[in-house]
Amino acid sequence: MARYTGAACRLCRREGIKLFLKGQRCLTDKCAIDNRNFVPGEHGKSHFRRRQLLGYGQQLREKQKVKRMYGILENQFRRYFRKAEAARGVTGEILLQLLERRLDNITFRLGFATSRPQARQFVLHGHILVNGKRINIPSYQVQKGDEIAILQKSRKNPLILSAVESVAGKGIPEWLNLDRENLSGQVLELPSRDSITVPVEESLIVELYSK
Repeated sequence: MARYTGAACRLCRREGIKLFLKGQRCLTDKCAIDNRNFVPGEHGKSHFRRRQLLGYGQQLREKQKVKRMYGILENQFRRYFRKAEAARGVTGEILLQLLERRLDNITFRLGFATSRPQARQFVLHGHILVNGKRINIPSYQVQKGDEIAILQKSRKNPLILSAVESVAGKGIPEWLNLDRENLSGQVLELPSRDSITVPVEESLIVELYSK
């Protein structure tokens, strides 16, 4: 299964914002954005001042930011866009909704992992149940009413326990419900644009693919 395996902090520096790819580290003084907020590469520091992007450059950066935030590559992102474009409604909003409904993102949103990459790993290793059935596909699309839980025998896994404890108290989106005691959650409704808090101008992505 294709995925990015390079340095996560490099992606944040390229986009100039925190993508929260390394969990709790992003909230400490070790975060690269706090210490080295310039583009990576040999001449990154000497060209510290970021150029103002317009047109295609701005659209491209917005697309790259979303891809990197959700941990998906170009071909898969194009498939999401085509699916959103074919659906009824506002294309950009539907695109974000499809990304939010990914099982790895739901696992992260419920606080079962400190980052989306870690949530993806938990799903791949079979630690996550959907309606009582083990699902190991990070891109699995959850539906309204689905129940997501941590596998019973995985609830003693030190890595999972540490992740759950470290993000305890983190806000949960209003379209999800969390039962922290039983390490389970439910999709109350599909996310609306107002409830998706990622800093994205999805209209720029639509403009990019509409050319």
